[in-house]
Amino acid sequence: MIQALAEAIEQEAWQLAVATVEEGLTDDQLPSLQRLGRLGQLGDMPTFIGELARGLVEPSQERLRIGSPLAAQARDHAREREALGFAPREIVTEFLLLRRVLWRFVSERAAELDAGEVLLVERRLNDTIDRLVTECVVAYFDRATSELAHEARHDQLTGLLHHHAFLGELEAEVERAGRYGHELALVFFDLDDFKDVNDTLGHQAGDRVLQSFAGALRGSLRASDLAGRMGGDEFAAYLLEADDEAGTRLIARLHERLKELGDPSEVSFSAGTAHYPDDAVDVDGLFRRADERLYSAKRASAT
Repeated sequence: MIQALAEAIEQEAWQLAVATVEEGLTDDQLPSLQRLGRLGQLGDMPTFIGELARGLVEPSQERLRIGSPLAAQARDHAREREALGFAPREIVTEFLLLRRVLWRFVSERAAELDAGEVLLVERRLNDTIDRLVTECVVAYFDRATSELAHEARHDQLTGLLHHHAFLGELEAEVERAGRYGHELALVFFDLDDFKDVNDTLGHQAGDRVLQSFAGALRGSLRASDLAGRMGGDEFAAYLLEADDEAGTRLIARLHERLKELGDPSEVSFSAGTAHYPDDAVDVDGLFRRADERLYSAKRASAT
């Protein structure tokens, strides 16, 4: 009789999914459903109901294991729901409402099952729904953890690596360059007269200048290069597999990109370069040399 029940659930998958949506709309249990059309409200529910039906007849731990196609689909569903504005609580509640709808459907046919079959159906449905809920929760925490990890390493205003993260990456690359005999370049930047921008135009204008410069710097780099905000109006970038003129070429590209952007605050900057291993063989030495050249350039531009 379980086979017949599974076939009935699969045949009624669409209607059961609609019933789950209606449950969610009742008493505003899933408020985010209100914003969607019917297809958006249903999401992947009909597919999950079909999988639940198949799991009644052919239960398999392989179907429920971490990384299985069903688990991956549950994670995708959770990400799509979150992108539509669903709170994590709503995503979990959706599956709990599905459990209620399915159990109501089973209860209406309980007379066709013996007591052992009823218990078996309950356990199999619960096992699969519990796995779906678990995967949705894991998808949410994976995304949240990834965002937190990104925020912990990046400057909130510019999106570039912050000081400590940049230094950590640079130290690793210097060590790698020493091990394999590669070269790299460090370029240190300082925005000219940035304090005047803050004082005369306000901090919001200053933030826009920083964001504009960071975007131009990021757009001037190769995929293998990396930039960071070192604090205030100071930035740095390192260039891998770079000859002793690579830093100078980056500075020229950045000047051109800023001209193309036509920033209203007329961002200008001074920069100094250092080359590994010609100028220094450690991070501190590279920054000292680049800083010396930066301030030589700044003094030269002021005369």
